[in-house]
Amino acid sequence: MESHNVIYDVIATIEVVIDQMSNMIPAERKEKLKKEIKMLKELLLDKRSARLMIIGRRGAGKSSLINAIFCERVADTGAVLSKTGRSQYYAYQSSRGKLDILDTRGLGDRTKPETANFQNAIDDIKASIETDYPDAILFLCRAKDVDSNIDVDIKNVLEIHNHIANKHKFNAPVVGVITSVDELDPKRIEPPYDDQRKRTNIDTAVKAVENALVSAGLDLIKVIPTSAYAEYDEVDKNKVAYQNYWNIDALLTYLIEVLPNSTHLELARLAKIRSLQVTLARTIMGATATITGTIAIVPIPLADIIPITTAQVGMIIGIAYISGRELSQKSAMEFLSALGINVGAGMVLREAARALVKYVFPGGGLFVSGIVASAGTIALGEAAIRYFIEGKSIEEAKETFSLVKAKQLEKQ
Repeated sequence: MESHNVIYDVIATIEVVIDQMSNMIPAERKEKLKKEIKMLKELLLDKRSARLMIIGRRGAGKSSLINAIFCERVADTGAVLSKTGRSQYYAYQSSRGKLDILDTRGLGDRTKPETANFQNAIDDIKASIETDYPDAILFLCRAKDVDSNIDVDIKNVLEIHNHIANKHKFNAPVVGVITSVDELDPKRIEPPYDDQRKRTNIDTAVKAVENALVSAGLDLIKVIPTSAYAEYDEVDKNKVAYQNYWNIDALLTYLIEVLPNSTHLELARLAKIRSLQVTLARTIMGATATITGTIAIVPIPLADIIPITTAQVGMIIGIAYISGRELSQKSAMEFLSALGINVGAGMVLREAARALVKYVFPGGGLFVSGIVASAGTIALGEAAIRYFIEGKSIEEAKETFSLVKAKQLEKQ
């Protein structure tokens, strides 16, 4: 992908520049700069699909949950990735991204004699995660089954969790997911479930699963109630015609918190949850602002123009990718041009800084230059969010750029 190659070049350029100006960077900035560059590498260069293990009884709602995450029907077409044992990773994919799910139906299907021996099923799962262990374990339980002897299921979760910890030295986060809360009384209530009786029943189910997980020895567990019911178009079988999704965004937001950085971009991209995409875009924006602000303090005239512009182009490409679009370097520069930045953001910001230094802040040039570069980067990031993620016009994005830049400079 061209976007990946551009990002690679961006980060390589930044690292070369930072290395060359290392002696000129204030000590207090260096450590933060290293962390921001490392995070950008993980988010943008090392990006991959998340690997999730879903454990739950037959009918717990695995397929419905996967489809709700993608906002379309994909769970019927997952491709097998691994053939180790009876437990298999399946790749569920849409045009926006991919999610790898470890199939553990051997643990949850009590209707088949060959899967009645849970220890054999656990051994199969252990064999399937010798190398590609899951980033998180999702324990699914239907809202009406929370008091239906789930201790055995949780015992299995604990055994697998401990195996991953011992084998791979990785403390896989366990997330309790209560499914089908729409089936709790009163059923007629639609999301966001503001009805007091409905909320009480949901809270009771959450507490029951929390207590069961903690009693089993799984601490710091997050339990998230969800609804993933959907009906699909009769002509386009993959298109959602009706849905009462609820709290799927809360589940994905929590996963973003606990999963490796390398999985965040793909997860936010495929989920199409705007708040999640904006949060991740601002993470990239903040890191880029730190980098450009640092580069701008170099006391060599014009030396920072190329790396600052390069970093900002990389940021724009990353934000566009989160939204589901692929941008080339040329497309990103065209976006800058449409905002009225025709000679590259770095040049504009540097020239603005020089003007401030000459006429307002004599002797404070390096400080002001860094502030202006950082403020301009944040303004560019917000404009890109406005345009690519929120779907606003280029005129609105241009207005956002001007307003945000002015506000950022006023704050300093």
